[in-house]
Amino acid sequence: MLKERIRELTSGLLGEATANRRHLHTHPELSYREYQTAVFIEEKLQALQIPFERMADTGIVALLEGTAAPSDRVVALRADIDALPIYELNEVSYRSRNNGVMHACGHDVHTASLLGVAGILSQMKPEFSGTVKFIFQPAEEVIPGGASLLIKAGVLENPRPHHVLGQHVMPELPVGMVGFRAGCYMASNDEITITVKGKGGHGAMPHLGIDPVLIASHMVIALQQIVSRRANPLSPSVLSFGKMIANGASNVIPDEVKLEGTFRSLDENWRKAAHEKIKKMAISIAESMEGSCDIKIERGYPVLINEDKLTAASRAHAIDFLGAERVTDLDIWMAAEDFASYSQVADACFYRLGVRNEARGIVSGLHTATFDADEQSLEIGAGLMSYLALRTLGN
Repeated sequence: MLKERIRELTSGLLGEATANRRHLHTHPELSYREYQTAVFIEEKLQALQIPFERMADTGIVALLEGTAAPSDRVVALRADIDALPIYELNEVSYRSRNNGVMHACGHDVHTASLLGVAGILSQMKPEFSGTVKFIFQPAEEVIPGGASLLIKAGVLENPRPHHVLGQHVMPELPVGMVGFRAGCYMASNDEITITVKGKGGHGAMPHLGIDPVLIASHMVIALQQIVSRRANPLSPSVLSFGKMIANGASNVIPDEVKLEGTFRSLDENWRKAAHEKIKKMAISIAESMEGSCDIKIERGYPVLINEDKLTAASRAHAIDFLGAERVTDLDIWMAAEDFASYSQVADACFYRLGVRNEARGIVSGLHTATFDADEQSLEIGAGLMSYLALRTLGN
C-alpha cells in the first residue's frame, strides 16, 4: 500500500534528514541572504536528479513528474529557508556557527523535511502520477516576504499547481502530532510607524513647548478604541505598540517621538478600513494637542486561509497515515505567515507539525534563543507531506 511504501522510505531517509537539518541549523542565514543555504539545497536536488531553477535570487523551484500514468495534476509543496537575527543559547553540537543568526522558527526543519519528501518521491516516480512542485522559499521572516516575490516571478505558473501545501513546526504540540484548521487560520500583519512632532524644551517649562511625549501617550491609549469599539468582536483584531522612542532626558522634552507597532486582522475588508481609522485618529489627536504626526502603515502578509475542502481532505489523509489520536484541531493564531500569499491565489492548506518533547527539555517557543525541535518530527515532516502530496494528486 502507498502509506506502507512511504513509511519504509521515510525510515530509511531519517538519518540523512537529521544530518541535513543539523547542517542547516549550524549554518543559518538571514532573509534575502540565503546564498549558501540555496547552494546546499541545489546540491541535494542534483544528487536526486531532480531538475530545478533559481527564482527571486535565493529561491529554488524544482519539479518531479510521476510516470505511473499521464496526468495534468500538479501539487506544490513549500518550505521556507531563512533564519532570524537571534543569538542562540542552546548547548548542542549543531549550535549556530553564525553568531547572532539562528533558526529559531524551525525553517531548518521545514527545509530538511521537504528535501526528505524529494528523496522519497524521487524513488517512487514509477509508482505515482502527476507533478510535484517543490518550493524552497526565501525571506519568510520580513515584509514583503519571499512568497509574494516568488509569486510575482511566476512560481505558481508553468505548471500551475491545483493545490499548495505547507507545514510549520509547533512547539506547543508534542512530537508525533499534527494540527489542522480550515478557513481563516492566521492573521494579516501590518507595521505601523508614527512620528509625533511637537516643540521641545526644558522639562521645567512645559508651557513654552508642545510635548510630543504626552501626545504620543494619549495616542497609544486612544488607538486601542479601534479594536475595542470599532472592530466586530466576532472577528479578532490586534493593535499593539512595542516601541516608543522619546530621545529626550529627565529634564528635556524632545521635539519628536516615534511609535512603532503592529496591526493584525482576520478580515481583509476590516483591515483596509482600520488603516484609515488609525490614520484619522492619530492625526486628529496630534492636531488637537497642537502637534502634528506623520503616519506610515506598511502592508505585510495577508490573512492565511486554508481552503475548506483541501484542508478537510488533508486532515482525513493525516488520520489515515498517522492515526486519529495523532491529529488535532487548531485554534485561530494571530501570528502572521507569508504562506498566506499562496492561500490568496490558490487552494492551500497550511498545517502544524509537533516538535515538543518535555522529557528532553525541548519546550521553548518560536523566536526564542533556546528554541529547538525534537528531530523525530522529521519522520512525520517528510513522510506525511509525501503522503499528502500523492493523495492530493489523486494517487
